[in-house]
Amino acid sequence: MFTFCDKVQPSVALYRTKQNSRNQHRQYGGKCQRQGQRICFFGLETRPELLWEDWDPGKDFTKTLVLKNIHNNLKKLNIRFPVSNLFSLLSPQKVVISPGTSFSIPVTFRPLQRCEYEDSIEFQSENGSFQVCLRAIVPCHILEVPDSVTLPICAVQDCSQTDFLLKNVSKLPTAFQWDCAAPFQLSPEAGMLKPGKECHIRVVFQPQTELVYQQQVYCRYGEEGDKTDSCCGVLLKGLAKYPYLEFRNHSGKKEGNHCTAPVLQFGSVAVGQHLCKHFDIFNPSPVDVSFSLSRLPEMVPVFGSEFSCDVTRGKVAPGRSLRASVTYSPTVVDTVSVDYLALKYKGALEETQLKLTGTCTGAIVCLSSSLVDFGCVKEGGSVVQTLDLINSSPVEAVYQWDIDCGNSVFHILPVSGIVLAHSQTKLRAIYKPTQSMAHHRRVACLVLHRDPVFLNLIGTCHTENHKPAILKPKQLVLHELHRYPRQQSPNSVSALQHCHNTHLDQQGALSTMEELNQTPNSAAVMSTRPMDEFCQTSMECMDSFSKSPSSPLVSVVPSMLLFNHKIATSFTSSSACSQSVTLTNNSRLKLSLVWTISPNSPFAVSPAFSDLAPLKSTSFQVTYGPKQVNTLHGGQLECFAYYKGDLGEQLMCPPWCVTIRVIGHSFQPGKEQSIPRCSLKPHQVAFPALGVISYRTVLLQNDGDLPLTFYHRKDHNSTESVHVEPACGFIQAGDHQILTLRAVPSEDSPKQGVNLFLQLNAGQFKKELTVVSVAEKPCVSLENGSSLFFHPTAVGSETQLTRHIRNLSRFSIRFQWNIPEQDQELISVKPDGGELHPNDCSIQMWSFHPLAEKTYTIKPTLTFWPVQSDGSNKTHLTLEVFGTGSKGSLEAERAVLDVGEILVGSYQTVEVALVNRSPCPVSFHLSVQQMLTDNQIYDSEAEQCDLKLDCERGTIPSGSKMLLQTTCRPGRQAQYLWTISYQTVNSRGLVSCPPQALCKVQAKGVFPTLQVIDACCGDSVGMLSKVQLWNLFPLDSLNQHLLSTPSPAELTFQTPMRHSLNSCPSIFTMLDFNFSSAPLHSDPSDFVLMFHNPRSIPVDWAFLFPKDQQIELEYWAVTGEYSSTELDHMKLLDSHVFSVSPRAGTLLPGHKRAVNFSYRHDFAGTDRLPVVFKLSYGREILLNFQGVTIERNEPYLHFASTRHVFSSVAIGDDNPPRQMFELHNGGEVPVHYEVDAAALSQLQENNFNHPVLCCLNPEGDILPGKTAVLEWIFSPLEARLYHMDVPIHIQDTNSTLMRFEGYGLDTSMQASSSPFTYSDFKAWGYQVQRTPFQGQVLFLSEDNIFLGNIFVSSQSSRNLFLTNVSQADTAHYVWELPLQGNQQVVRIHPEHGCLRPGECVLCVVTFTPTDYPTIYQLDLICQVSLEASLDRYHNTLRNWEEAQERQENEFIITDKNVPERQKVSTDKEPLASPAKKGPPLRKYKTLPPISASCGWEPVGSLHAKQRKAEHQLHRGKAKVWRRPDPPKPALLHLSVSARTQKLPENLIRCPDRCQRLIKTQQPVKSSAGTYPPPISAHGPVREITGNILTSLLRNILDDSAFIQSLVTLACKPKIYQPTQLSTDHVLSAPPPSCVPTCVTSSSSTIPQSHIRLDGTMDRDRAAGCLENTFQTQSPEHVPADSSEAVLLNTLQNVMMEAVRGELVLTSHPCSVILPPLSQR
Repeated sequence: MFTFCDKVQPSVALYRTKQNSRNQHRQYGGKCQRQGQRICFFGLETRPELLWEDWDPGKDFTKTLVLKNIHNNLKKLNIRFPVSNLFSLLSPQKVVISPGTSFSIPVTFRPLQRCEYEDSIEFQSENGSFQVCLRAIVPCHILEVPDSVTLPICAVQDCSQTDFLLKNVSKLPTAFQWDCAAPFQLSPEAGMLKPGKECHIRVVFQPQTELVYQQQVYCRYGEEGDKTDSCCGVLLKGLAKYPYLEFRNHSGKKEGNHCTAPVLQFGSVAVGQHLCKHFDIFNPSPVDVSFSLSRLPEMVPVFGSEFSCDVTRGKVAPGRSLRASVTYSPTVVDTVSVDYLALKYKGALEETQLKLTGTCTGAIVCLSSSLVDFGCVKEGGSVVQTLDLINSSPVEAVYQWDIDCGNSVFHILPVSGIVLAHSQTKLRAIYKPTQSMAHHRRVACLVLHRDPVFLNLIGTCHTENHKPAILKPKQLVLHELHRYPRQQSPNSVSALQHCHNTHLDQQGALSTMEELNQTPNSAAVMSTRPMDEFCQTSMECMDSFSKSPSSPLVSVVPSMLLFNHKIATSFTSSSACSQSVTLTNNSRLKLSLVWTISPNSPFAVSPAFSDLAPLKSTSFQVTYGPKQVNTLHGGQLECFAYYKGDLGEQLMCPPWCVTIRVIGHSFQPGKEQSIPRCSLKPHQVAFPALGVISYRTVLLQNDGDLPLTFYHRKDHNSTESVHVEPACGFIQAGDHQILTLRAVPSEDSPKQGVNLFLQLNAGQFKKELTVVSVAEKPCVSLENGSSLFFHPTAVGSETQLTRHIRNLSRFSIRFQWNIPEQDQELISVKPDGGELHPNDCSIQMWSFHPLAEKTYTIKPTLTFWPVQSDGSNKTHLTLEVFGTGSKGSLEAERAVLDVGEILVGSYQTVEVALVNRSPCPVSFHLSVQQMLTDNQIYDSEAEQCDLKLDCERGTIPSGSKMLLQTTCRPGRQAQYLWTISYQTVNSRGLVSCPPQALCKVQAKGVFPTLQVIDACCGDSVGMLSKVQLWNLFPLDSLNQHLLSTPSPAELTFQTPMRHSLNSCPSIFTMLDFNFSSAPLHSDPSDFVLMFHNPRSIPVDWAFLFPKDQQIELEYWAVTGEYSSTELDHMKLLDSHVFSVSPRAGTLLPGHKRAVNFSYRHDFAGTDRLPVVFKLSYGREILLNFQGVTIERNEPYLHFASTRHVFSSVAIGDDNPPRQMFELHNGGEVPVHYEVDAAALSQLQENNFNHPVLCCLNPEGDILPGKTAVLEWIFSPLEARLYHMDVPIHIQDTNSTLMRFEGYGLDTSMQASSSPFTYSDFKAWGYQVQRTPFQGQVLFLSEDNIFLGNIFVSSQSSRNLFLTNVSQADTAHYVWELPLQGNQQVVRIHPEHGCLRPGECVLCVVTFTPTDYPTIYQLDLICQVSLEASLDRYHNTLRNWEEAQERQENEFIITDKNVPERQKVSTDKEPLASPAKKGPPLRKYKTLPPISASCGWEPVGSLHAKQRKAEHQLHRGKAKVWRRPDPPKPALLHLSVSARTQKLPENLIRCPDRCQRLIKTQQPVKSSAGTYPPPISAHGPVREITGNILTSLLRNILDDSAFIQSLVTLACKPKIYQPTQLSTDHVLSAPPPSCVPTCVTSSSSTIPQSHIRLDGTMDRDRAAGCLENTFQTQSPEHVPADSSEAVLLNTLQNVMMEAVRGELVLTSHPCSVILPPLSQR
């Protein structure tokens, strides 16, 4: 914040004064302490300054300075008066202030003119001096505003807003007026501010283009009416970004090589079915985007699109996506549906489209046989034949046979139904003739959405008197004669027979058909489509559609009869209805007509038989005589026509069958019919937009329980356009009827279509069907019109543009591009041809190759035509293509700039170098696009572009460079990636090209966080190791949660505050802090965590107890009673059982802070308390504090968890490693434990008697406060995860069920045969201790030593430093080394010692494992005691011993006249109980001297003396001097982790390789079987040895003969070669303490002999791998050991010098230039 003033800046002056005061106080030793608005100097409390604000020249203004003594000492002060005479004091120069009193000093200010004055008063005391500033300022108008205001990032053509404060910091009323221009608006623009008041100014940002806006707005203020006195400014910054949305779908794909639009492919979908797929609308831009989703408007389907989307508009947040569903419902079989969804939103640079495509599939149906021959049947008999209706498609087929089984001699059952996908239906064909004649009928099987399938039925009926010729299949060929002109005579038939030389044999029908195909017009005959044949037969070929040159043999008019007359009440035959029907013989032969009569049918025809002359007509009477009233009837009346006469057996023609459809009803007048329930699917039909005959089928389904009748009445609009077959019919309940529609679309048909009405149940009800039959011309649209422009392109280069062409027709077309031959080298297009489905588009990639610097104009032509046409009628479109010269470009010197970490809210300036390497100047416009690369979800309203450009527009000359200043200001914790793009600008300042990326700027905004880097414990839990501590407090999980990004829910309340009605609000992140266990009334369990701030911002943190989170309600608002959990929390809080110190604080960047956690054992039982760990503006974690307090003398084992995970072990391992599991005794009595052997035995039995889990020490005793280690061997049998539940019994208490988990690894799947490849053992993750805890004197350079995987019996060592960080205390240390299986596997040198302040010692840790593979987790404890505490203890102990000795030799003389002297008692001399008479007697004390007063005394006096003696007894007990206890040492824990492995087999078989890996480190054993004592590493022996060796080495190096011998020895073979050791000499023993094994991370190995472990498992096999490897030791190894010892000591000395600062390891080596060799 800055303060603007016209004359002075009092805030700056005040800051300068305060800064000077701070500097002066720092000179006085820093003994001043600020207390609120007052300051304390050396125990005197006063004000830091006296300030005069409202004053006038020539007057006196007095203020009082008060000095208060807050200390207990008398304060004497000498006062130095102000230098200026404008400030005067009414006070003596020497002042004395008593403790707790105050002294007032009046200070008078006498100004002479109106200006600023400044002076001071100095007070001097014995401890130092301090000053009080005296200042007088001139009042003026001052407004305080921020220097800049950054608005949230905003989308183009959208708005964003924010507020800032305008504050009047002066003492005068101030009027203000803002001056602001677009795109910013300020509200209010003017106003008046009273002194000390503030006003919120609203800033609205409304950008219209994508720019980085920076505008300095000015506020003029002063007296009202004259606002030009002063002026202050605010820099308004805003970033406008173009919004962007894109489609994402998992099944989407790109169409072609150059198509950028995604495609949602539905594949093949059955007609009438639905398929739903999803896609996502993703917003990668940093702004909210509101969109609309709609179809392209170019082509509108007749009845709407077959694709439907459930999302039409919405809003997508930055980085989020919106899921939409699209449903594909195809209606036309064998068509490809294509549609496009356009994504539209404000500010979009281009329209984004999603292509939807799918294929409609229908059923594929066929018959197992196309002909059924019933043979010869007697009259009244019947024959049944079977056949299959096969559906070979994945779509179910709806079928219906066009036959009335009740009025025909042929029956097909079932007559209708559904054939499932990839299945078949068994059909029964029945022949029941009633008259003696031959029968033939070609029956059509109608299939919904498919062409019909035909079945030929033939049969012959004989009677006793009449036996006509039997109709055979070969004679059906003559049925094709009806397709030829009917004016043929019988002689013509004979001529036909003679012409074709027909020889009919058993395959006569087939051979004759082949001959017929060779006759003229046979192609037309045989190429008739099934649907044409069905319609020609049904519609009598009397309509205008018929293009066949033939007519039917017999035609009937009308083809349907409707009986809808009223019926009399008394139903008689005379009341029946009859209508006439006319049959015409279209041939030149005489025909006989025979009607099929059914006795049960209500319809009758008379006469039933008739002959018809050639080309003549006859009428028949059809009578409707229902036998039941109020019913519906319908059917087909069948009539067979055959030639009257004998044509010969070979050329006998089958009968021709004609049918008429009849329907009727017998409802009485006034009788209401039931409302029919039926459905028409589909209810809308659209024919192809081509002028050819087309067919469509619809399904009329009777969904009711009663039959219905229907008929279609042809009106004037539909008579000539659409025909329905059948036009009438009768549908049983639950049955259906397939209707066939036939039309020839024409251009003059109504665009909206015509409505066909089906009259239901005699016309009382209607069903509407909409039919569109409109022919269209092919239509194609070109993107961006008929012109195509290329950007200026350099000669020889190429520029590509994509454009699409769209088929706007309702039928498929073919297209072809034609480019003039002379222009084919300049432009090209791919693809140049293809096929487009309706509404489909093709992406065209146009390429421009300029050959010279000039402007080109090229006109290619697009030719297209319908796919179903022959291409004779084609349409042409011309496209104009323009292209011209080259264009310059810009680039950045560095493509990627990595700024690093930036504090959120701060800024950093980065320079970007822009270079123009093109031959022409480039004018540019820069823009920035922000992206969060870590895919975080963020609030778009608060998000803004955090990279600001100082220059957005400019011009760079050719071959020049410009430095662009950018400012990075991250607004949140995220990994930012800014892309700086440029657009070239023309002379008019308009952008002439799309944005092009210049460079990318990377930066990371950091968020406040903490992490735990170290932990320790004390008091009751002081013996816990680091591993146990990090397991009790899950610090790894805590660090992981602390380093993660806070969720939006955690940032609801950004700072610690009371916000919940519950004592424990719901928090998603929870961790358990286990404080272990301890006996009742024992020392508290103290834990200390070291928190570190790894970031560059301060962090405010707090631990919130339940009372700190719950809102305090009024008494009347509290209802109900406290729950048991709340009562427990109140008890724990009131008793301070759990405590955290400090509870809150601020941690500066890079600083560390130790936080103490304590648990008091005041109440027996398990205590739980929820505590919230809150970081301001950061994470919020619920910590469940848990602790256990045990009753005295109660056995208890503390389990941190009932689940333990073993390290993974390879299956088939002969020597699975030992693994450790710790049991901690948290009580004060020994505890006996026992592992349930039955569970282990059962586990072994369940695993094929294989010991999967074995415990080597299944029972034992654990001392109070100690930890026992249970050794386990996990030997998996299979490569899987094992779950093993094993009870652990505890004496005199309940058992605990432990779940052990382990994973068996299959080493055969490993890439390497190394035994270490399958080990998942690793170091547990706490960091290296960097800062000692408060009060810690010694600290280790490492708290954890991880040795990794090593061989058994090898030896490894590590170096660490123990440093005394105290400045005044000397400390003694002693190491406690743990035992592993009663063996000492780790040693440390030195084991004890003393460190003065600032000293450090190098500790060498040597690890020598046993001979069996084991996973080690050892805890080394270093006891640290201060020398001062030990001295005090020894002094106290010596005084106590002297007092004890003195007390044994002294006695006390009691006398009235001699005052009773105090005597010191010890705990070795207990007091005796007082006697009834006389003074109290003390045990082991001499008797007092005899005096006159010790005679008999009155009883009252004796009682008084007795009470006095008792009182002295109690006083003596209180003054008992116990034997002093030694000081309790501080403990340092060092963790040593390792996993030992057996030697691999290939090393055992290759001893040479084994020698290179393993070398003994053991000294030669003495004859007594013990090792020689180690040489002392300290004292005069080492100094003498060093001096002697130094002198010897110098003399040797000065000997020229020795140097010459070295040259000679280099040519000789090696004298020393390491030999193998015998297993008798390879015993486990530590190396000498004075010679550490290793100083680096590398480890050496040493073999050891192998032993048996408690008899539970045999380890002899483990020793077998070494028995053949090592041989007898040779004394030649001694020089190598000595060399290694010298080398190790040298390296350790170098490390010590480096630690002390005497040697800088990172410095460059010094090179010495030797003088040139002399020529002499």
